[in-house]
Amino acid sequence: QVQVVESGGGLVQPGGSLRLSCEVRGNMFRLQDIHWYRQGPGQARIWVAQITRRGDVYYADSTKGRFTISRDNAKNTVYLQMNSLGPEDTDVYYCKAGLSFDSQYYEGEYEYWGQGTQVTVSS
Repeated sequence: QVQVVESGGGLVQPGGSLRLSCEVRGNMFRLQDIHWYRQGPGQARIWVAQITRRGDVYYADSTKGRFTISRDNAKNTVYLQMNSLGPEDTDVYYCKAGLSFDSQYYEGEYEYWGQGTQVTVSS
């Protein structure tokens, strides 16, 4: 049983910052690659950032160097630090966690989505 719990979204003024968190709760698992996505009403889900199991990071061009993805393996949590936010960043943000399990019955990797957290940038 795995839960992906997102938090950190909210209302922020242009130029402000938010830090999104995605905590994975469960037992006998190991975090692999983690992605952040965004999705607006009636829109496709768009990739924003990735951090690999080794800590390599990748970003969509739209972040313009403003976002930083990181992970705390001890807490099974991935963060997305978002700075210099503008109205164009308004969306629901989701994390997609790749997991492997310390069990012979669950080999390979599985993907789990968070419930999404609303980010609204407005004055």
